[in-house]
Amino acid sequence: MATLTYVYADSLAVLGPLSLSHEPHSYDLCTRHSDRLKAPQGWQVMRHVQFTQ
Repeated sequence: MATLTYVYADSLAVLGPLSLSHEPHSYDLCTRHSDRLKAPQGWQVMRHVQFTQ
């Protein structure tokens, strides 16, 4: 699972580890949807990778 947020000023979609707190402008996605995420034309997707040991 992952949390998706947008930075509209930078045309950036940020996908990172599941957030522990609720933010009104963020969206929690299942693994299937986070893996398939594509940004609108002209936008970039930044994916934060979480490493486990």
